Amino acid sequence: MRMMILFDLPVKTKRERRVATQFRNYLLKDGFYMIQYSVYARICNGMDDLAKHQMRVARHCPENGSIRMMVLTEKQYEAMDVLVGSYHPEEKENPAETVMIY
Repeated sequence: MRMMILFDLPVKTKRERRVATQFRNYLLKDGFYMIQYSVYARICNGMDDLAKHQMRVARHCPENGSIRMMVLTEKQYEAMDVLVGSYHPEEKENPAETVMIY
């Protein structure tokens, strides 16, 4: 399954930009990859892993803005179409076959 984080953070002031950058960097450090601007995803191996990362993201959320989380099965994720543009290289590095089940 994949955890998807969608966010809209204020970036009008220097402090807001720094907070938004820190949040994006945290997501990358925690294993998320960027699907497009403000949309990040990561593979989770089961509900325990999902709950762990959900808690981690919640701890690092900025005070302002809008952040949403969505959980997709691999089948739902694979059914996603790119209408304009192309897949990012990061998405190709994380195909569903790389999901390891413990």
